[in-house]
Amino acid sequence: MPPSPNAIASRVVDVPPRPLAHLGGKLATGLVEVSSDLRVLDGSGRWAVVVTFEGDVVCVRFDHWENAPLPRAQRRWNGPAEAAWTSSLDREGYVDAVRDVRERIAAGTVYQVNVCRVLEAPLPDGAGDLLPLANRLRDRHDAPFAGIIAIPGLQVVTASPELFLRRRGDHVTSSPIKGTGRTAADLTAKDGAENVMIVDLVRNDLSRVCVTGSIAVDELLSVEKHPGLVHLVSTVSGRLLPGARWAELFAATFPPGSVSGAPKSTALRAIAELEPVPRGPYCGAVGWVDADTGEGELAVGIRTFWARDGVLRFGTGAGITWGSDPDREWAETELKAERLVGLASC
Repeated sequence: MPPSPNAIASRVVDVPPRPLAHLGGKLATGLVEVSSDLRVLDGSGRWAVVVTFEGDVVCVRFDHWENAPLPRAQRRWNGPAEAAWTSSLDREGYVDAVRDVRERIAAGTVYQVNVCRVLEAPLPDGAGDLLPLANRLRDRHDAPFAGIIAIPGLQVVTASPELFLRRRGDHVTSSPIKGTGRTAADLTAKDGAENVMIVDLVRNDLSRVCVTGSIAVDELLSVEKHPGLVHLVSTVSGRLLPGARWAELFAATFPPGSVSGAPKSTALRAIAELEPVPRGPYCGAVGWVDADTGEGELAVGIRTFWARDGVLRFGTGAGITWGSDPDREWAETELKAERLVGLASC
């Protein structure tokens, strides 16, 4: 398991020049408070939020938020060499994991499992600040939920295309992604079936904390274009039960269904057995919450970099079903990492 937020914060590593966040088009400065308790999101103030896939929570309250562009760093990005990246699972290991999941599906214990691997590379001296990387991604890789959260001991830069939770009062929305190709022509019947499976999972998750009969599928199997690839996306919404708080919403829906599997509990056991390292912020949640207005927007932490102890990390994965071809799933993880890891490399 990754260290607790307090343990992370106690280390003198990866310190940005000043604490800041840039999320939802707003620049946050003036660090006030850091909490590991989701209940603060129903108190007061506006918070930047990171929740790791394993459930470690970091909520950061800033006292000043303004509509402003991402600030420019004083230096250019100096990233790792492209050849320096290593993977927690090599091709053989990943293909074996896919075959293992297919055996579990054949045995009837699970229907789908998202299998991931974490890429990492040492950061060159003086490259612990990730604002220059956020600048590079902003300039060269447009993403609907791009952002950065940088405080001592925690730096996350995301180019996520996927909405985990959007809350406006009692209305909550989630837009899971399942299905990836270089072009729409690459999307297959397997992608569609997998997406529908996860839509059912998200509907079930939201039903645990929403008013009966309020769950709706607003969009099903829409094709979205992103830099270098396309995704198959659906949107599910519901009306929250009276008094439902962020902690209850997370308890019902986290981790995101699109990056876990179905049934979720069984998929999570498979992930724990098959993946050799924690995912950390990858596949978790990254975004903002305004406790004063009851609004918030959290992305799934995919296409996301994070730095700790002088090492830069990036996760990539694919959803495995009975219809999965192991080599094709490996290729999908390569496609998802190709552009962004290239941009982060020098």
